Amino acid sequence: MTNEATTALSRTGSEEFARLTDPYRAELLTYCYRMLGSMDDAEDQVQEVYLRAWRSYASFEGRSSLRTWLYRIATNVCLNVLTGRSRSPAISGLPEDDLTEQNTARAADDDHSDPAVIVAAREHRKRALLVVWQHLSPRQRAVLILRDVLNWQATEIADLLGTSGTAVHSMLRRARAQLAQTPSDGTEAAEPDDLALRRLLDEYAAAFETGDITNLVYLLADDTVCRRRPSDTVLKGRDAIAQYLRNCPAVGDCKMVPVSVNGKPGFGVYRRDADGVLRAHTIDVLTVTNSGFENIEVFEDRSLFSAFGLPRVHEADLV
Repeated sequence: MTNEATTALSRTGSEEFARLTDPYRAELLTYCYRMLGSMDDAEDQVQEVYLRAWRSYASFEGRSSLRTWLYRIATNVCLNVLTGRSRSPAISGLPEDDLTEQNTARAADDDHSDPAVIVAAREHRKRALLVVWQHLSPRQRAVLILRDVLNWQATEIADLLGTSGTAVHSMLRRARAQLAQTPSDGTEAAEPDDLALRRLLDEYAAAFETGDITNLVYLLADDTVCRRRPSDTVLKGRDAIAQYLRNCPAVGDCKMVPVSVNGKPGFGVYRRDADGVLRAHTIDVLTVTNSGFENIEVFEDRSLFSAFGLPRVHEADLV
């Protein structure tokens, strides 16, 4: 075979690999983030997943789905990273419900008689993901995320991890029981009901998009705290936050796209650049109580948009 023919064949294989595997990149990034608790680590390991998958693609025989095969590689990559750590980093807010929503149609079929199954309920999933990095072994973490978040069947997880269904059930029970015993600090503030929450979020988005600083400040609680990451700048109180909002280039010329972050409402903020195009600006995460918006976290890392399946350019400006 000539060099030209070899190059053409390689290019064709690369294009096919990219076409078939790229649709899973965003969910694999979210999965690796959930496993590792660090977006930087997750992005690095997703690159490793795709490198390993490409190298092995020619030998992929299709005995499992391509998605399952990629998750197997991702799980092994993350377990290798976690095994080498003395402790895992604490999670800072990032997507939790996005993939859960995509998988809720898959029915759970195991452990219905186990009292700890309540931990798998939706509200408990939210809390579980906030502490999972600190309280579970790497394999327990993988099993819990695959089963209680992604709703994989125990048999699928057993096949992915190269273990038995019995072992999966055992790890799942231990993980759920351990999370169920994790104490709550009892400091949760009262949350508004769904209709009130929707109204507050709509008002917040409208005020942000139109630059209505007065209404934005009115929606804040008296002791609201705003944190900007990764700089970790902290602003406390209405006056300090109002000054920040007045100087924020996105306020008054942006588009807010709702997202769910660790069970909390938030927005992907698209700022209009000088060329008139709405581009990814920040991910804002909001804690809402009956007193108003009590906490605002502003993530200024635009690479996070991909973890939500959000484009870097707002769809209104995509050609």
